[in-house]
Amino acid sequence: MVLESLSSSLRDTLRKIANAPHIDKDLIKEVVRDIQRALIQADVNVQLVVAITREIENRALTEKPPPGMNNREHVIKIVHDELVKILGASKPVKLKKQRIMLVGLYGQGKTTTAGKMAMFYGKKGLKAGLIAGDVHRPAAIDQLSQIAAQVSVPIYLDRKEKDAVKIVKKGLKDLKDRDVVIIDTAGRHALEDDLIREMELIAKVAQPDEILLVIDAAVGQQAGPQAKAFHDAVGITGVIITKMDGTAKGGGALSAVQETKAPVMFIGMGEHLEELETFEPARFISRLLGMGDLQALLEKAEEAGQDADLEATAKKMLSGRFTLRDMYDQMEAMSKMGPLSKIFDMLPSAMTGRMSQGDIEMTAVRLKMFRVIMQSMNDDELDHPRIIKSSRVKRIAKGAGVEPKEVKGLLKQYNQSRKAIKGMTSNRKMRKALMKQFEGFDMGQ
Repeated sequence: MVLESLSSSLRDTLRKIANAPHIDKDLIKEVVRDIQRALIQADVNVQLVVAITREIENRALTEKPPPGMNNREHVIKIVHDELVKILGASKPVKLKKQRIMLVGLYGQGKTTTAGKMAMFYGKKGLKAGLIAGDVHRPAAIDQLSQIAAQVSVPIYLDRKEKDAVKIVKKGLKDLKDRDVVIIDTAGRHALEDDLIREMELIAKVAQPDEILLVIDAAVGQQAGPQAKAFHDAVGITGVIITKMDGTAKGGGALSAVQETKAPVMFIGMGEHLEELETFEPARFISRLLGMGDLQALLEKAEEAGQDADLEATAKKMLSGRFTLRDMYDQMEAMSKMGPLSKIFDMLPSAMTGRMSQGDIEMTAVRLKMFRVIMQSMNDDELDHPRIIKSSRVKRIAKGAGVEPKEVKGLLKQYNQSRKAIKGMTSNRKMRKALMKQFEGFDMGQ
């Protein structure tokens, strides 16, 4: 989960507002103290915390809710809006033919991020290519080469050449047919003169559309001075913050970068190559507060199911027909969307309850086991689950390497899902409205 400790604290604060019998001055002050404590623990600058919470308190005590919104909803909206202000404006990621140059210090994640970006643009329908421009770190070329193979994109490298500028120049010619060319560059332990000179020369040859600074979230508030130093040196156009899932200092890094007016364009949310997300402050804060990010969830669903006939599947379910094969297809599609914890992170907390990370991990293991069990079934059993009786349960369990009780557990889960869908579609008005939503539905939009 993104910034799990901060998110947990802020969600508890919102529950305090939502469950309060009434909103008064004492409650507002208590909420403000909770938010201050949570933000400071997330390494956000103290002065910024004081300023933003003072504004929350002032607005909550003086503003009247707009029509159609009660006091609790209004205070929650104020908290959301003021937290978004901490993160400043975002810069849209352009999906067009372009050259992107990555810069940053040692150990910030530039090389892995180059591969993540290649995968990101590939999913958006753009052909990406990589240039191994780091000639100073011996393992950099090998690492980028392995990543290029994993994401199935071409890479230009030259192990004998020690002039990064020459490599980039030749690489641009070699990859001229690619839509997005991503240039990995060398780093240092500090922003030294020779690094600045090399970045300037590469930028002069490459003429990049974007020069993006890659920063590890663990640097916290030091992300601000880093961003300013690189911007003064080569004129960065945006920032990528990596490892946002694994540090309590992510809040400090995000807020510090924004103080330099350098827009955050991407955030790295994990070690896997698909775990790179565009950064949009309002959506980010919504997830942090447990309001979910359904737009991101729909985008992931489209990517995972772009080759499947999702419209036909949806219509079949709404018609009341739901088999184990349908259930299996759903689980397969979900598995392509990434770790279950990331999916839950995009759902409103009201839908997921107060599930701990351990609960989510146990659910993921159980779903994986269910898929293995269904892989041990024959076509008749998948399409007609009612025929699965005692003898079939034993055979399926043996084939899947599980106990019969686990097969029965799957069947129980299936029957609960089928009844829930049947209950939803038995309401004719609801069924008609839902079916109408799929008329002329275009998955490409």
